[in-house]
Amino acid sequence: MSHSTGEAPRQSQLRTPLGRVRGAGSAKSGVAHWWGQRVTSIALLPLTIWFIASLATSAGMPHHVAQAWIGHPLNAVLLLALIGLTFHHIAAGLQVVIEDYASTEGSKIAAVLAVKFVCVLLALAAALAVLRIAV
Repeated sequence: MSHSTGEAPRQSQLRTPLGRVRGAGSAKSGVAHWWGQRVTSIALLPLTIWFIASLATSAGMPHHVAQAWIGHPLNAVLLLALIGLTFHHIAAGLQVVIEDYASTEGSKIAAVLAVKFVCVLLALAAALAVLRIAV
């Protein structure tokens, strides 16, 4: 197709045929990001069920018993995994929303960096709390 009329090529014409088939844009990360979201979702499902079941069965337990429960190595590892995966999943999901709806490139970058910073900070705070009890 010729563009001698001065019109700009359409977005799909700028991609290679392989890029169109794979669904990857110029950054080549769309599919990997999508799969990452699915993997964290699948990993979070059993962790969330375990956490909710643990909370439901421990309602009203005394403080020292709760500390001992968190201090158990298996529970501490599962809590740390839940924390890490949850905040990673949140940051990745919010990044997609920001990239889809932010109007300027500068605001996208600033918002994504802010979300990632807050998620890392909160994940570290939660992990530190678990580690202080468990160790």
